[in-house]
Amino acid sequence: MPLAKALELAQEYDLDLVEVAATARPPVCKLMDYGKFKYESAMKAREARKNQAHTVIKEMKLRPKIDPHDYDTKKGHVVRFLKQGDKVKITIMFRGREQSRPELGFRLLQRLADDVADLGFVESNPKQDGRNMIMVLGPHKKKTEAMAEAREAQAARKAGRQQESSPVEEPAEEPAEA
Repeated sequence: MPLAKALELAQEYDLDLVEVAATARPPVCKLMDYGKFKYESAMKAREARKNQAHTVIKEMKLRPKIDPHDYDTKKGHVVRFLKQGDKVKITIMFRGREQSRPELGFRLLQRLADDVADLGFVESNPKQDGRNMIMVLGPHKKKTEAMAEAREAQAARKAGRQQESSPVEEPAEEPAEA
């Protein structure tokens, strides 16, 4: 259809003439409400951003001579972070004469990596950085998967609480006729 006729048709229906495929021969145009189209595409983009996960690196600091209970507590935090789909940067801080024994820190990081192997993997191997030794663990699950699982678990807990709080009323028994 000629351009003049298409513009006339767009004015008649109070719509906009929008070029959809400029590279096609002949170019393809469409009659539409351009403001509505822009609004809907912005809403789609906003919805996509809402479901998008941001990569977060959590940090856990340890010392080479850590108490077993403290180690378990720190390991619990690392497990929680990995379950949430976050990366974890583990830093071993050496002080004084501890700097002459980096193998202690290396063994501690290897032990931690083995303990959380089912939830995450070693993304960057332990390396000495001045007074610190650093290792990065990455989760096996993506952040979006972890967020979806958390939402499902929360919905299940909420449904369980609602079921407990509203007991089901049983109908009263009618006396049997003799």
